Amino acid sequence: MSGIIKQVIGIDCSMETLDCSYGSLGSDLKQNIQSPKVFSNNAGGFKKLIEWAEKRTDKKIAPVFVVEATGVYHELLANHLADNGFKISVVLPNRMNSFFRTTKTKTITDSSAARMIAQFGLEKELDLWKKPDAVFHQLKQLTREREQLIAERSAIKNQIHAESREAFPNSGSLKRMEQRLKLLQNQVKETEREIREKVEANPELNSKVQNICTIDGVGLLTCVTVMAETNGFDLIRNKRQLVSYAGLDVVEKQSGTSVRGKARISKRGNRHIRKSLYFPAFTSVKHNAQTRNHYANLVSKHGIKMKAAVSVQRKLLVLIYTLWKTNEPYCEKYEQKKLEQQLLVTPKELDHVRS
Repeated sequence: MSGIIKQVIGIDCSMETLDCSYGSLGSDLKQNIQSPKVFSNNAGGFKKLIEWAEKRTDKKIAPVFVVEATGVYHELLANHLADNGFKISVVLPNRMNSFFRTTKTKTITDSSAARMIAQFGLEKELDLWKKPDAVFHQLKQLTREREQLIAERSAIKNQIHAESREAFPNSGSLKRMEQRLKLLQNQVKETEREIREKVEANPELNSKVQNICTIDGVGLLTCVTVMAETNGFDLIRNKRQLVSYAGLDVVEKQSGTSVRGKARISKRGNRHIRKSLYFPAFTSVKHNAQTRNHYANLVSKHGIKMKAAVSVQRKLLVLIYTLWKTNEPYCEKYEQKKLEQQLLVTPKELDHVRS
């Protein structure tokens, strides 16, 4: 093979092991992918992995460790590699699965997955992963815990409702369910209190949150959820990427005159963001004139209220991102004021600006 121009370490993570495969790309664009090596998914295994990688890689070109995001099993490895100064790319499973389908591999095992991940790293342009800010990591844990507690609370409420309306309800069961419900309610309040305390303890973050919360329908928990799930929009380059990351991007399949698929959102993204924007969208429609007009126009066109609500969710997400970047409060008449400012510019001033 001619001179190496790219090196990757493809890693398939599981709870106990790391299946790792070294791949290199020559200047003649030929790939060389070696058989996988297995390491333990712990501190000792991380050390052996780094030693193994350093023996195989060309020191002139920094390798990229390509890791598939598998639940939480990749997080310790990613943080360890980042602390030691290595380049990391964490790839979402849906993107990796789409790549797998383009290859000739029919049987997927841990070892073949590691080879495919290495091949993916050689063929695709990789976004480098950054270690999340501690405050956003903690907020993500808290918002997800709260979401789970609320789901459990709803389940208990439904059980109490069903049990209390039986012909012969069991008083002991009802008492224990009421106790669990009270516990869950207290824990929800505790998580909300911790979220507020962590935001208020960070003046810069608190300032941005206060600005974003001026949006009609968007409260503290919605704002914090979006920020935590995106790590403060750290790797978000533009609005289009953000919408795609949340799974609110529109997909449509058309081919010739016979195939006319319905447009729908992809849902191939962060479900926590989509869920956090559901109720704020309807609140914004109720209290914000621009959002209400936008919603009404869409409903009048196709008559599907949920489709219009999704569009409102998308607008709220983009607006949150915009206010985060500009660090300004929401202005409902922003476009009108912008136009008025433009009209105040005299022709002589306009010529001066152009010159």
